[in-house]
Amino acid sequence: MNRKVPLGLWMILFSCTAATLSAQDNAKSAARYADLPFAVGPVKPGVDLRNMVREKVFRQSCAELDRSAARRQQAFAEGEWSAWSAWVREGLLNQYGELPAKVDAASMNIRPVSRYEFPLFSLENVLFESFPGWDVNGSLFLPDAKRFPPPWRAIVIPVGHSSKTRKNYQIPAQAFVRMGFAAILFDPPGMASEKQGGNDHFVDGVRTYLTGYSSNRYFIMDAIRCIDYLATRSDIDMRQGVGMTGVSGGGTTTMHAVLLDERIRAAGPACCAVPSAFHPLQDGYSPCAETLPVDKFRSGGDQIDLLCAALPTPVLLMAGEKDEVFKIDWGRAMADEISQAYAIAGVGDRFQFYADPGGHEYTLAMAYRFAGWMDRWIPPSQTRQLPQWHETDFAMLPDSVLYCYPNLDGNMYSLNADIARGLRSARQPTDLALAVNQLARLDKIEPKTECRTGVPQQAWVHWVEELSILPEDGIELPATFIYPMENQPASCLLYFDDRGRWTDLRQQGFLAQLIRFLDRQPPWNALLTVDLRGWGDSSPADGPYEIAAWGHRERWISYVSAASGDPILAMRIRDGLAALQTLRSRPEIDSHRIVVGGSGMGGVVALHLACIDSALAGVFCRNGLATFESLATAPEYTWSPEAFFPRVLRFYDLPELISSLHMPVAVVQPLDAMQKPLAEQQAQETYAQFLAQPQHLLLLDADDSALIEFINRCLKP
Repeated sequence: MNRKVPLGLWMILFSCTAATLSAQDNAKSAARYADLPFAVGPVKPGVDLRNMVREKVFRQSCAELDRSAARRQQAFAEGEWSAWSAWVREGLLNQYGELPAKVDAASMNIRPVSRYEFPLFSLENVLFESFPGWDVNGSLFLPDAKRFPPPWRAIVIPVGHSSKTRKNYQIPAQAFVRMGFAAILFDPPGMASEKQGGNDHFVDGVRTYLTGYSSNRYFIMDAIRCIDYLATRSDIDMRQGVGMTGVSGGGTTTMHAVLLDERIRAAGPACCAVPSAFHPLQDGYSPCAETLPVDKFRSGGDQIDLLCAALPTPVLLMAGEKDEVFKIDWGRAMADEISQAYAIAGVGDRFQFYADPGGHEYTLAMAYRFAGWMDRWIPPSQTRQLPQWHETDFAMLPDSVLYCYPNLDGNMYSLNADIARGLRSARQPTDLALAVNQLARLDKIEPKTECRTGVPQQAWVHWVEELSILPEDGIELPATFIYPMENQPASCLLYFDDRGRWTDLRQQGFLAQLIRFLDRQPPWNALLTVDLRGWGDSSPADGPYEIAAWGHRERWISYVSAASGDPILAMRIRDGLAALQTLRSRPEIDSHRIVVGGSGMGGVVALHLACIDSALAGVFCRNGLATFESLATAPEYTWSPEAFFPRVLRFYDLPELISSLHMPVAVVQPLDAMQKPLAEQQAQETYAQFLAQPQHLLLLDADDSALIEFINRCLKP
């Protein structure tokens, strides 16, 4: 049945339908917008950038420890443990450099300081030299001569990261002296000791990386020199040698000294030894530089290696059940393996493990254990039963009673500074490219050129493309690539900045000016700015131990990477080379017109790349470190510990490296150890050889225009 619909109703129906269709269209439009991809920003990483560097250093170090462990296990399996032990000892000597020989009393510069008499013992404070001008502040506890007639057997007690006045050292020394032993205490460099100034474990210890001589040499030599001093005394019985025992850092000193001095006939390291893979690697603990010398993990330097290499010296390894750093489960597992090694060598009775119920401390029970160990291996004239005391039977002596007031002119800083200056005088002309290849491990590790790319975005007359460069497994380098839209190969700057790749780019910064980012007319330059590992977007996150005053992520990375034999600066040089190879592979770039440069330590990396690759059109270093030597010789510095390139001063310093380059070079506002610009006269003297070459340029002001002119001149066809 046909029915007519009124016009007004048609109009209402039409408007409703139109509204419905319009709403559907709007919904579809909104849905399309919601589905749009967001392409601004870096390429999504395939690794955790904030933990990338730590994990890489950890994995690499563990691989070296595995190789070292395999070598040890093979040596014992094949009965070659003696040759293996000699290899470990040789590795230690290579780390320490030339140590002073055993000396007589006159050349030790022995100076008695004070003497005190107590009811059960006497105390003599004495100074003598370990290195020329470097004092050991010995406090020698001597038994009651009426009860224990001399000559006395002796125990050396290296102090840990503390002071000899503390309970961990005074009480054991008093216990030993009551049992008829002479016991000598001495302070380590720095910490809470008398030997302050130039001996800071963190500030001054890392300086020794530059010369390649571990700061541990100053701890170990003091312990050995104590034995030399004891040997000058007629009241000390040296016929059977001496014992050595200490806690924490003092235990570490004991483990090393026993490998270097055959006069140590009984050793008792305490609360100091677990596999390095657990501590300080897996737990991320920031240790002192002396515990992680260069190449430690590659040369049999793990704690288990040191203790096994002590064969056949009797070793009593002690630990605390409640030690919160050197955890007991780690120590027990390691002790089991050491015990097996001693058994294989046929001297299973010469190793024991004692777990004390206490924590990170040297307890009275440990002192009794070690006294019994001494009686077993350095026996008294007749058998005896050791007396038993309680801690309340001992009274702490006033700190001032143990003071020796050592000469502080000789210290870790001053001795290493002298070595650094001596290396400058001794360096011979060498193939610097070969030296850089060795230090950066390019002779062992060749970086890859893999790269993942983002979506190029037009920004005025340039394309801006985010990249992720993959120089090796587990490492990604966020990078920003900017190149002209014109269809022809462009000249390009490759740039590294330790503050992050965007620092000199954002808001029309120096890099934006260089590439003429907002200019409508050519010529335009291209730019690849890269975050080398640990910089910019890959800056490492902090870990639990960074809460402590001495903890620092850069410290951990610097020390552990050096111990692995692949320092962080070496890694970054290889990263830079991978970035250069990636850039050369891009069709948008004229590979013959590439300048490499950088800011801060990024500039130092750039200089090393120029030494490796002579085909670059030019190189510059902006606000970079002027000399590595300044880090060793300046009283203070503010550079990151990652700047201390291990062993570099044995081969070259930065002015020598720069002077060897056969391309235009610009040095802009070079900085001293405190990151302050060099004064004009100092700069002229530092770069005298460099300035003798006409293509080289030294700029001392902060104006970027002269640097931009230099770069453009290098980039011209």
